Amino acid sequence: MLRNALGGTENQIEQLDHLLTLVSVPNISIGIIPARLNRVRMPVEGFWIFDSGQVNVELVSGFLTLTQPSEIKTYADTFAALSGLSVYGTQARSLIVSARDSLR
Repeated sequence: MLRNALGGTENQIEQLDHLLTLVSVPNISIGIIPARLNRVRMPVEGFWIFDSGQVNVELVSGFLTLTQPSEIKTYADTFAALSGLSVYGTQARSLIVSARDSLR
């Protein structure tokens, strides 16, 4: 989330500046889901897809390692849907700049 109240203003500006640096790196893809977009299947947990054999999920109460193909597919499908809602490149940069500038 680009706009939140965690970490204080200076910390948030520093993190957004770091994202602005990363969004320009050719081998990194940063997608931003616009805040006012009507989202579908938005997960409440963070997850990492390592390959076709493992997904890690971070919950409030613990950390899961999923290896069942059907569970991996669910997270892969969710990631694909979120990626489709995201903006990249110049549009992502504009959202990051807007969030940073609103803190100044």
